[in-house]
Amino acid sequence: MKGEDETLDSFYRGSILVLQKKEGYRFSVDAPLLADFIQTKRSDEILELGAGNGIISLLLSIKPFKHITAVEIQESLADMARRNVKLNNLKRKISVIREDLRQYHPEKKFDVIFSNPPYIKKGEGHLSSSLEKSIAKHELKCDIFNILEKTAKLLKSEGRAYFVYLAKRKDDLFQAMERNSLKVKSIRLVHPRQDSPPNLILAECDFSSQKEDILPPFILYDDGGNYTPEAEEIFRGRINA
Repeated sequence: MKGEDETLDSFYRGSILVLQKKEGYRFSVDAPLLADFIQTKRSDEILELGAGNGIISLLLSIKPFKHITAVEIQESLADMARRNVKLNNLKRKISVIREDLRQYHPEKKFDVIFSNPPYIKKGEGHLSSSLEKSIAKHELKCDIFNILEKTAKLLKSEGRAYFVYLAKRKDDLFQAMERNSLKVKSIRLVHPRQDSPPNLILAECDFSSQKEDILPPFILYDDGGNYTPEAEEIFRGRINA
């Protein structure tokens, strides 16, 4: 099942297996951080916009939900996501759809929507020699405004949505929310170290919140360069975030 250009990695104490490209798109720390941040209920119908190899949906499988629909534009990554779902015996819980999220028009709305969007503005930064990686990281196929527009259209009126994004682009994230009548419900800043500025922001939004909840900052490394106890707990896979 594993190709010559792929690795097979395990997460959450070996309970989740993930195929990844050796040279193409590989997920980083933002995936488990978002999976931990997302709050779910047993009855939730969930949508992922931009699934990549399916890692966040896979990591969410330790939490309660009814079903996840994972939408991915790149055929190579959608295929890998399907194989990852099959590898983890989650075909009844997670469905992967190869589709441009801008053209995705399901006949239902969702209780929860989440996304780890491309971070880098089109025309900025250096493109990778891997087109797969470039599309995943740069706004070549969609941007944060496309994603929030689709979120607003497909989220139930009482639903909630979750995102991880670059802290330095938080104004774009909040502007995209406001443009689509979404309200910030909670945010958490992610710092590499205690004394360093945040590099990521975790944000929850809905249609009705009146005041945002500022959660304690997340610190990835301690002074010795080791993961903090909370980081270790997240990477082991805690169910109650």
